[in-house]
Amino acid sequence: MRHIQIVGIGTGNPEHMTVQAINTLNAADVIFIPSKGAAKAELADVRKDICERYVTNKTIRFIGYEVPSRRTADRSYVQGVDEWHEEISAIYERLFLEHLAEKERAAFLVWGDPGLYDSTLRIIERVAARGNVPLDYGIIPGITSIQALTASHRIPLNLVGKPVQITTGRRLAESFPGIAETAVVMLDGQQAFSKIDDPDAYIYWGAYLGTKDEIIISGRLADVSERIVSTREEARARHGWIMDIYLLRKGQDFDDRT
Repeated sequence: MRHIQIVGIGTGNPEHMTVQAINTLNAADVIFIPSKGAAKAELADVRKDICERYVTNKTIRFIGYEVPSRRTADRSYVQGVDEWHEEISAIYERLFLEHLAEKERAAFLVWGDPGLYDSTLRIIERVAARGNVPLDYGIIPGITSIQALTASHRIPLNLVGKPVQITTGRRLAESFPGIAETAVVMLDGQQAFSKIDDPDAYIYWGAYLGTKDEIIISGRLADVSERIVSTREEARARHGWIMDIYLLRKGQDFDDRT
């Protein structure tokens, strides 16, 4: 049986690596390094930098592979993601058959934490379910983009005694500000925050968190919304890609003493 470890590597800062993650990489026989094309070469470079810094086992084999783009035309969001995961799972299966022998161990380096809005675990589960490649798998947790965001802004994630919702840009309007007092928003390519009309809402936004290119903006949403949109567009044009996240909040600590 082949053994797969899905290793969280944080949000781009090599110093986010945990001791457990470093030990897991050094115990692998193979480390798979994805590529998402020239526009996102920096993402592969961060993974390579991590390996150069921390992988001391000279017997490890490094195998690169191409990640296909998700097709969106004439598909719902769910259909597009489902097809994309199926396509990548076929690539994983081929990688395991061609590059990983029985009883060998492989590792995938995953941005942030593998359990938070990442597809790698689900894709590995698809490979396992097909039964063509007997395998088991584990997860090594990593620093999440949420942790990096709150640390950079020097804020707590929650208001005292109150819940937090983690959602996507597509679903934001369903809960904030009517239901959730604090909402962490990921995967928002349409800048859904710019459509929130609430004079009491505050936003804490960050892009490229943990890297030398980190950008953070915070303030009353009505005051900084346009600035965030323009900054995001400029940064995306400059780098060819962007990874950002933000926290929306309404209210204060201890404003509900019942």
